[in-house]
Amino acid sequence: MISFNLHYAKQWAKTSDHVLAHLVKQLWLFIKAIEMPNIPILFKLLYLVHVLIKQVIADCLRILYFTPIFKSRLHNNPKGLYLYGGLPVVIGTLDITMGNSVRLAAMTTISGRTACHNIPQLLIGNNVGIGWRTSISVGNKIEIGNNVRIAGDCYLAGYPGHPMNAQDRAKGLPDTEDQIGAIHLEDDVWLATGVKVMSGVRIGQGTIVAAGSVVTKDLPKYVLAAGSPARVIKSLKEKTDDKSNR
Repeated sequence: MISFNLHYAKQWAKTSDHVLAHLVKQLWLFIKAIEMPNIPILFKLLYLVHVLIKQVIADCLRILYFTPIFKSRLHNNPKGLYLYGGLPVVIGTLDITMGNSVRLAAMTTISGRTACHNIPQLLIGNNVGIGWRTSISVGNKIEIGNNVRIAGDCYLAGYPGHPMNAQDRAKGLPDTEDQIGAIHLEDDVWLATGVKVMSGVRIGQGTIVAAGSVVTKDLPKYVLAAGSPARVIKSLKEKTDDKSNR
């Protein structure tokens, strides 16, 4: 009742030609425009205190709570695991083996296909970085090599989650075996923002996939690929050879 009356009062103040409504509207606009006076030294100090307290709390949660909980879902005990922003989401039954010095964003979602005979496997190498809002859906196996960089909003689609047949989808049946496949990112691969990698794909060592690309087929080593579907734009082998010769 109160919320309804407040909503009615707001509409009345906005639309009525009454003098009181006009005064209420002007008062509300005045209140909305009120600002604190700028005192640089004071507010810089407050900002530093705010950042410090926020960082201390975040580090305590990461060290004492989020990291131990996440490690309980792993098959091994990696060193140097850094979870930034909170706790990644892990859904379903799957074996996760992770190398050392992995950096993983809180909004990462890792899921394992449930409608399978063998437990899906996720293998992550050393010195891997996985960015915000990336989803890793493990159909049977996904292997991420050493020194791989996966930017935000990427998707490794090892399984689709639904069958192709419309009647089967309506019945809530799972996807079929022919729809799933392994994904392999070899060492030093870089997936830029928003890259989608479909099942059954292998991306060769040192290859870079440009932002927003959809990888539906294997990519060779040391190339720059882009597009939907992704295709090779140019070779990176010469630059790599030049650096190794220096």
